[in-house]
Amino acid sequence: MKKIAVITGAGSGIGKYTAITLLENDFQVILCGRNLSRLESTLEAAGSAATHGTCIVTDVNDPDSVRHLFSTVASKFGRLDVLFNNAGTNVPGIPFEDLSLDQWNQVVSTNLTGSFLCAQAAFKLMKTQNPPGGRIINNGSISAHTPRPNSAAYTASKHAISGLTKSIALDGRKYKIRCSQIDIGNALTPMAARMPSGVPQADGSIAIEPTMDVQHVADAVLHMARLPLSANMPFVTIMASGMPYMGRG
Repeated sequence: MKKIAVITGAGSGIGKYTAITLLENDFQVILCGRNLSRLESTLEAAGSAATHGTCIVTDVNDPDSVRHLFSTVASKFGRLDVLFNNAGTNVPGIPFEDLSLDQWNQVVSTNLTGSFLCAQAAFKLMKTQNPPGGRIINNGSISAHTPRPNSAAYTASKHAISGLTKSIALDGRKYKIRCSQIDIGNALTPMAARMPSGVPQADGSIAIEPTMDVQHVADAVLHMARLPLSANMPFVTIMASGMPYMGRG
């Protein structure tokens, strides 16, 4: 029997590559995002594996949209095995004192509240399905541990994801709901396209940073998604070798 997986933010970047990888490895995948044409493009890129993929337009900021997503999953597939809580956003680097409330709310609403809404809806389904249980994988970041300059909203949202992950893992234990977090550094997606051109460092300099193939991230998520519920990887870090994360800035 195919495992049922929901992936948010599946229209581009990490979500796109992960959706294709899970489809190619015999998962039934529900691809979610705000742009239907991008979701359909992801599905098309999966080739023959696209036959076990479904696109559902979803705005993780909208509680009604999230409820519709998971009620559709429940009615169509009867259960949910994996949620990859991947949808996220950022604003351009801006000094803390100039960060607007609108910019703050934009990032926190998607990265944190959107993850909460999807995780809670998945939790409710996983708790009541027969047999109960499932896996929630939250997309964290190196920024869940160490900030970049001028990134208060993004860094705060990703630190909060770590707390959300721990709470879900604890509260889900009695229902066999496992929760984990993958912290990603410099996977070469459109969000990281500026890295090879140089980005601000903690000492005020601009430095070129190494990147890695985003497929490595998709493969890591696949490994986590395949684990039996008797095992969990609470926190996983995958990053481009040589990133300044391990050094002093």
